[in-house]
Amino acid sequence: MIFLKKETIFQDITKLKGVGSVLSKYLKKKKIEKIKDIIFNLPYSETDRSKISKLNELEVGKIQSIKVLVKKLNFPRIRNLPNKVYCEDDTGEIEIVYFNSREGYLRKIFPINKWVVISGKINLFKKKYQITNPDYVTNVENQEYVIKNIPKYSLTKGINEKKYRSISEQVIKNLPYVNEWLDNLFIKKNNLLNWNESIKKLHGTDDAKNIKSRSYRRLVFDEICANFLTLSENRKRIKKQKNPKIFKNTISNRILKVLPFKLTKSQENVLNEINLDLKNSKRMFRILQGDVGSGKTIVSFLTIANVLESNYQCALMSPTEILTLQHFNLAQKIFKKIDIRIEFLTGKTSYSKRKEILKDLAEGKINFLIGTHSLFQKKIKFKNLGYVIIDEQHKFGVKQRSDLAKKGGKNCDLLLMSATPIPRTMMMSLYGDMDISKINEKPSIRKSILTISKPEKKINELWPFLKKNIKKRNQIFWVCPLINESQFLDYSSAIKRFDLINKYFPNETGLIHGGLDKEERDKVLERFLKKEIHILVSTTVIEVGIDFPDANLIIIENANKFGLAQLHQLRGRVGRGAEQGICVLLYKESLSKNSIKRLKILKKTDDGFYIAEEDLKLRGFGDLIGYQQSGLKNFRFADPLIHEDLFKLAESFIKKIERSEIEKYNFLLKLFDKAEIINVTDI
Repeated sequence: MIFLKKETIFQDITKLKGVGSVLSKYLKKKKIEKIKDIIFNLPYSETDRSKISKLNELEVGKIQSIKVLVKKLNFPRIRNLPNKVYCEDDTGEIEIVYFNSREGYLRKIFPINKWVVISGKINLFKKKYQITNPDYVTNVENQEYVIKNIPKYSLTKGINEKKYRSISEQVIKNLPYVNEWLDNLFIKKNNLLNWNESIKKLHGTDDAKNIKSRSYRRLVFDEICANFLTLSENRKRIKKQKNPKIFKNTISNRILKVLPFKLTKSQENVLNEINLDLKNSKRMFRILQGDVGSGKTIVSFLTIANVLESNYQCALMSPTEILTLQHFNLAQKIFKKIDIRIEFLTGKTSYSKRKEILKDLAEGKINFLIGTHSLFQKKIKFKNLGYVIIDEQHKFGVKQRSDLAKKGGKNCDLLLMSATPIPRTMMMSLYGDMDISKINEKPSIRKSILTISKPEKKINELWPFLKKNIKKRNQIFWVCPLINESQFLDYSSAIKRFDLINKYFPNETGLIHGGLDKEERDKVLERFLKKEIHILVSTTVIEVGIDFPDANLIIIENANKFGLAQLHQLRGRVGRGAEQGICVLLYKESLSKNSIKRLKILKKTDDGFYIAEEDLKLRGFGDLIGYQQSGLKNFRFADPLIHEDLFKLAESFIKKIERSEIEKYNFLLKLFDKAEIINVTDI
């Protein structure tokens, strides 16, 4: 096959010679659906066939090359029996076994009393060496065809390795000519290679295993660029002209005067950044990042006050009904003496109340609406929406952020909030389409959480401790990694632990986990909020999205099995009031070195940004924060920890690209499935 046009790369794999419906089905299981996926399916190692081994040097289970003399061919006339070729050299004998092969074909490639070169996997059957269906057979004169390093690919059942290599070679040998999107000077200066050369090297040498090779780094740079360019274009589309908000901080200053605490310097800086955006003639598209307990919510409410003063409506969206209610209750306290109407809307809102809210909202009688994702249903119309805040925004990726921005109208500013501390390189790769504000201080009223570790065999020592906390009307979280017991994993189960704790503290204990439906979970959380129960046994479903100021103790079982960032998120559920928060980490005996490091770091600090960086060092790039982060695993080749220099290079490179040049990068964007997001013209 010869590629005449580069569009071929984006076609279905069935367009390739030798790929029919059956093989394509197996390939698609490996997420190889388009021809470009063949290009990006890099070999994980190489098979070295360069050495010709004597028969007395063979190793069972290894792929080896041999030069042998053909002595005899055996073609049984009984069905289902294999054909055999008997060969030898001066050190021994070997059988070459074929299933479902034609006699004429074997006679042709195995001429009697001729030397041949064979390469394949060595087996042992009845104390005799065998090669079954060898990969290569050729005459001695053509042995260079065999004697070479051959790339090995990760495959799945149903795909023959030799067959896949022939498909891969068909693609790589016939790569289309591509107009470079990087100029030669830039490539040379940054020690990269051109695109075609890089791809061929990655499939033809051991460069794919070397993440520092010029060819691999070129692939990484391209991937980062495609991502950053997408974010940059998204940002340009969203940050359009709007009417500036006009306010004098009248309401926000009144709120500040009655607050029982003073804002940190970090909170003040962020507040100023957001206010400047609100007053600007371009739409705000900003993410507010802060560690658990850093005071993001109060900052967002102060900015809401300024938008309300500008005579616009505001909307705050939360991921759960319980958190929505908590925001509503806080808003009522904050805006207690201010003449505005606040409502909340969830799936539990009655039909009559919902009807009333929708009517009053459209007429502008409601100033501030708090709710779950239902806020953005088509039926919900605002009269003059000027500000949308999305809490716990990790649920949204690039496309979703763009869609959210459209819903508010041309004069609507958008603020997203995240309680997930992420190192800068990660932030840029995730939120490069947004302005970033960061609160890196905690309010002075919040005490550091006391973190202690304890082996699980001493669990009985905790019962008096729990009893003492219940008497003080403190609330307790008890976290387990599993819902039910597992015969494969030595982890604690929430259901089993609930049964035990409930015996010690009857009528004081509740249970929530992912196996319960939303209504059941909310019922238990509501009972916990109202202090009808004092101990909440759960899985990690409590990791984000709830705020219980009277929860001062959390016990985390199998703490050594969690990532640092996830442990920090869980620990952040307590110590939100004036009382000292305590976190107890229960662990199994015989901890690994990494587990010991994680527990030590957690006991040493409660700085979420430092913890996130250490977590990245320990675990590498992956599910950094312990739960699914939309967009976090976007990268197939790039690693923010290893390729930090390329992230910085790409960031500066993208800033220099003019809007008029975007079509130059269409091919690049399509390669990494970004073109659809930013609606570029087809190549």
